[in-house]
Amino acid sequence: MTTVEEIEAQLTGAGGPFEVVTEEVLGEPMSVVAGRVRSLRELVDASRAHGEKEYIVYGERRITYAEHADLVGSVARALSERYGVGPGSRVAILAANSPEWLLTFWATVSLGGVVASLNGWWQADEILYGVSHSDPTLLVGDRKRLARVEGRDLGVPVVEIERDFAELEAHAPGAPLPADPIAEDDPAVILYTSGTTGRPKGAVNTHRGICGFVSVGILNALKQMMLAAAAGRKLEPPPPTCSLVTVPLFHLSGLYSGAVMMLATGGKTVWRTGRFDPVDVLRLIEQERVTTWSALGNMAHQVVAHPDVGRYDLSSLRNIGSGGGPTSPEIQERLRKVFPTAGENMGLGYGLSESVTPVAMIGGEELKAHPSSVGRPAPTHEIEIRDEDGRPVSEGVEGEIYVRSPYTMLGYWRDPEATDEVILPGRWLRTGDIGRMEDGRLYINSRARDMILRAAENIYPVEIEHRLEAHPSVAECAVVGVDHEELGQEVKAFVVPALGAAIDTEELAAWVGETLASYKVPAHWEVREEPLPRNAPGKVLKNVLVGDAENTFVEE
Repeated sequence: MTTVEEIEAQLTGAGGPFEVVTEEVLGEPMSVVAGRVRSLRELVDASRAHGEKEYIVYGERRITYAEHADLVGSVARALSERYGVGPGSRVAILAANSPEWLLTFWATVSLGGVVASLNGWWQADEILYGVSHSDPTLLVGDRKRLARVEGRDLGVPVVEIERDFAELEAHAPGAPLPADPIAEDDPAVILYTSGTTGRPKGAVNTHRGICGFVSVGILNALKQMMLAAAAGRKLEPPPPTCSLVTVPLFHLSGLYSGAVMMLATGGKTVWRTGRFDPVDVLRLIEQERVTTWSALGNMAHQVVAHPDVGRYDLSSLRNIGSGGGPTSPEIQERLRKVFPTAGENMGLGYGLSESVTPVAMIGGEELKAHPSSVGRPAPTHEIEIRDEDGRPVSEGVEGEIYVRSPYTMLGYWRDPEATDEVILPGRWLRTGDIGRMEDGRLYINSRARDMILRAAENIYPVEIEHRLEAHPSVAECAVVGVDHEELGQEVKAFVVPALGAAIDTEELAAWVGETLASYKVPAHWEVREEPLPRNAPGKVLKNVLVGDAENTFVEE
């Protein structure tokens, strides 16, 4: 039987479509794909070949690839001539998902500028910080978010989308994209981290890194198809790709997976905005014949648990992914039952704003066989597990995850001290996540700072959370450590009941104790009727749960 290693060798070996060679990247020898796209502008130019195929569907507005390329040319010319945007200029975007967000992004990076992707859930103080920190030439925002800083001097010209953007689109339709040279390692995007502890940091992602996201994604898709064929699955020609994007554009998954990957491959993107609505997601899947959906955080659970899920035709869905944290085997199985045509192609990945690309990926039959893993290192990526002293550990031993690739962020914007803490010699990225390697696959346990230390025993919340999620009465949960005079810490679980269910904490304690050691069974319980507080990527804000911070995110 053909193995994963053999298929990767076919794809990345000499003469393969993704032939890997060694080149110097930022002073370090790295494995890179030889025949690669070198800038995001190249992707826009190439996208004209998709002509009248639809690229953006947003409410009643539909934009073809040809129209999109013409609009990008117009907006780029307007940004340059009206506001002086050019190579290295920052353009901050503060808006909900919209065609204008996408056009601003593509125009800015085509000029060689840098998009400062501000979190659309931020409130006034956070917005003022983001604008000051990114020091943009221009701020493009929508009315609702700009209203949060009304009357405040932002110190920068502002384009209000509802009032001003149509003029940018009409400035010079069809204008050619600029020809200023763009180097692969030039900055393209500043992605702000979630900011669950302290001020958000701005991860500077390059053209090389974002174009690498495309290469890694396409390579992984080809690998999965070849694996399926090798396993005897009959592969029929796939329908035209249509991706439903329910993740904010200021997050890596929304921007790179939803916008950049689809443009590079000629797919249709369907966008919705506002508070997550499982019924609207079901409606759009049926109406637009969606083939691909990436569900972060608890989005997948909200959809599969909705009482109306059986009323919609979901047969078009061919690929479904999840993220925002490890996805429990129980949730994976629920997704396969609700989306049977997508179940065989379910995929998971592991990456960070700092890594840019997925570091490890898994899908199909391999995910079924290893549902607790996030997969093997992606080609051109290296993973090491290290102990507290930074020394590599043996296989199967848990430690902190370090990764290395040509796509890693340049560093944190204007924060050399924070950069030096995570970008180490050899351009190894220290992730802060805890995991282990087994049989070439990565398994993740928890963020290092989330670990609970009870009587000298290390407890990783994720394994308790996965066990609780497997109980039919639990909709979502979070596990934290609480102080204890003798033991140091004890385990506390926050639990939200499933629709129509009642929570019996004694029953749940017994349920956890059936598979986990007694010291991991929560000693404290809090049953909540309201959903757990989450940030844009779908991660639970545990500092909010325990009262160490206020929830400043406003989902709209």
